[in-house]
Amino acid sequence: MTNTWQDIKNANVVVVMGGNAAEAHPCGFKWVIEAKIENGAKLVVVDPRFTRTASVADYYAPIRPGTDIAFLNGVIHYLLEHDKIQHEYVRSYTNASLIVKDGFDFQDGLFTGYNEETRTYDKSTWDYDLDKDGFARSDDTWQDPRCVINLLKHHVSRYTPEMVSRICGTPQDKFLHVCELIASTSTPDRAMTSLFALGWTQHSVGAQNIRNMAMVQLLLGNIGVAGGGMNALRGHSNIQGLTDVGLLSNQMPGYMNLPTDKETNFDIYMSTRQFKPLRPGQISYYQNTRKLFVSFMKAFYGDAATQENNWAFDWLPKLDIPLYDIIKAFEMMNNDQITGYICQGFNPLQAFPDRGKIRRGLSKLKFLVTMDPLDTETSRFWQDFGPQNPANSAQIQTEVFQLPTTCFAEENGSLVNSARWLQWHWKAADAPGVAMSDIWIMSGIFHRIRELYRKEGGAFPDPILNVTWKYTDPISPDPEELAKEMNGRALADLTDPATNTVVTKAGTLLDGFGQLRDDGTTSSGCWIFSGCFTEKGNQMARRDATDPREQGIAPNWAWAWPANRRILYNRASADPTGKPWNPAKPVISWNGTKWVGIDVPDYTPTLAPSAGASPFIMNDEGLGRLFARKLMAEGPFPEHYEPLESPVENPLHPKVQNNPAARVFADDRAAFGSPKNFPYVATTYRLTEHFHFWTKHALINAILQPEEFVEVGEVLAKEKGIVQGGWVKVSSKRGEVICKAYVTKRIKPLIVDGKPTHVIGVPLHWGFTGQARKGYGANTLTPSVGDANTQTPEFKAFLVNIEKTSAPVAA
Repeated sequence: MTNTWQDIKNANVVVVMGGNAAEAHPCGFKWVIEAKIENGAKLVVVDPRFTRTASVADYYAPIRPGTDIAFLNGVIHYLLEHDKIQHEYVRSYTNASLIVKDGFDFQDGLFTGYNEETRTYDKSTWDYDLDKDGFARSDDTWQDPRCVINLLKHHVSRYTPEMVSRICGTPQDKFLHVCELIASTSTPDRAMTSLFALGWTQHSVGAQNIRNMAMVQLLLGNIGVAGGGMNALRGHSNIQGLTDVGLLSNQMPGYMNLPTDKETNFDIYMSTRQFKPLRPGQISYYQNTRKLFVSFMKAFYGDAATQENNWAFDWLPKLDIPLYDIIKAFEMMNNDQITGYICQGFNPLQAFPDRGKIRRGLSKLKFLVTMDPLDTETSRFWQDFGPQNPANSAQIQTEVFQLPTTCFAEENGSLVNSARWLQWHWKAADAPGVAMSDIWIMSGIFHRIRELYRKEGGAFPDPILNVTWKYTDPISPDPEELAKEMNGRALADLTDPATNTVVTKAGTLLDGFGQLRDDGTTSSGCWIFSGCFTEKGNQMARRDATDPREQGIAPNWAWAWPANRRILYNRASADPTGKPWNPAKPVISWNGTKWVGIDVPDYTPTLAPSAGASPFIMNDEGLGRLFARKLMAEGPFPEHYEPLESPVENPLHPKVQNNPAARVFADDRAAFGSPKNFPYVATTYRLTEHFHFWTKHALINAILQPEEFVEVGEVLAKEKGIVQGGWVKVSSKRGEVICKAYVTKRIKPLIVDGKPTHVIGVPLHWGFTGQARKGYGANTLTPSVGDANTQTPEFKAFLVNIEKTSAPVAA
């Protein structure tokens, strides 16, 4: 989230699209209700189903799964055509005025530079026209046809209300009313917040879905302001923390990317990471990449990371492309390229696409290690419940080791919520049986592997032998010690270069990432967490709910990254002179000497507005990006591509049906179904009564939602002879699910490209372990395909068939 949960109450319009906050985030949804009651906010819901969120909305519009970009590009077309943008904000704080180089173009569904054989783009034309000093040329009058705003206008001109309705199935009048409500926030004194979740991310164009709404928000001037922002509602209590500390295959903590195999030395790596500013006077966080990287390597390798060995750069793994995400991992398992797998806090047999492929991959392993508080389907994969399974599980030779772990309530530690707040929690109970903490287990594995390298050597032992491990208890490091390590400390006396006086003594915990240095005198295991545990104590454990002006900031409750900042890009909440756009709800302002306000300025505190630096200091151009220079896999502007399984041809460009850079392997493509055999669109989702795949182990939750079902609209149910509570078989090219049918008014057919299109809802919670009745798993049906940028699976739009059937034979 760029903003906070509480800040939602400041919004004048709340758009929930790609999520169902009332059902999946019921505690946080209270702030939406408060916005409606206390602020008169209008709640708009755009969703394939009439959800619990829609039931309290001021306006609801249906949409076909997988067509959000067509809808949002239609909104942008409306805003530009009706001049409903915040002009001064857009001109000053976005790249609307920058001029794109000649050679960039878009034709027949493809941007320039596409290589059909590799399914990748040469992005050299996706760039600005640079002057002799290397700065981007601009035209603040917006007369140049190649400035970003004009290219954007041309790009979205195809997304008329008629085309949006044709693609999305949203009636034109409903679409236009949503546009009007969104456009009402184009004035500086009104703000819209966007709430989204996996309904946007779990698509082959998921990253572009989110970027598309960010562009809407930039045009409206809604980024950085109270009641605005792009607010991702996390589905797990610590899913934000997972990405923060680098648990993705291509990242290190603090969102620093691992080097690629083309970045063969430290200097090359730094040259691609320390962005050169594209605007005169522009400040960028990543001009400090060397300080962040060196301090991380000192935390990782301690005294072994030196200037002479380039801070141990050569010990880092180098990535080849495409990445080693989970989709590729199971592709490699199926091709006998991975023979051992450690599965920590993850249940891929239930959670990842094409369950049959997941099971086949696990069946080919030599060993599987699961670390989990619960008995998961993955740890018992050979017992898989479903009609496609081989009868003789004895054929499976995988040796499975189950390591029971503690859950969050059985250990001290921190959770990072949607709003980037690090909140410390304390142990409430001892773990049952022989369960041990993940820290204890991973530490034990590390020590044993390191000892084997010491005794037996190896091809490349340095990265293992040189890891620093200076914990009080090396067998089970204390979570507070780990938190201090992530925060960072001075490794030597730090002096002020101007006066040569010591400002921070050696051994002192740092106050923030601004103290990090690139000479080996500081360490920080995760630079964005620097400031969370200082000499003043554990900032994550703070519980002062005082809220200045009752504006949803609460600066002394826990700690937010970075720098305890609650609203990202809050410099954009004030105009170029430093005056708040909305004086009734200021976030920060310039008092003539410094930035002041209720939040930590997302800007150099003493830098006057006249310095000319722009507020989006995470970007090398310092501006909100309407044009994404060389960043996205499938294009610098979002474009509608059909899901990999779609009931219709792409009306905009039939020759390029799907995302041309989507993550898909040849064998998986052969497992895609056609609308001839699978004529209905399916989408997956969660229920309030269950939390993913865990609460089916709790009897009370199993009683509330005891068995698997699918939602079927009344029209389709009548066509197929399906009755309320009757047994149905839902099938895709990859498998089938037999479950109960819930016939509902909440899903109605949509007219898509002139034809009625039916949507089937598939909740995802049931498996074959736990207290609930056995279920097949929604991922039995889903295709193995990922977003082009994040590799997130396309769970929210795929093709199925449905028919009446008899009850399954008891397993």
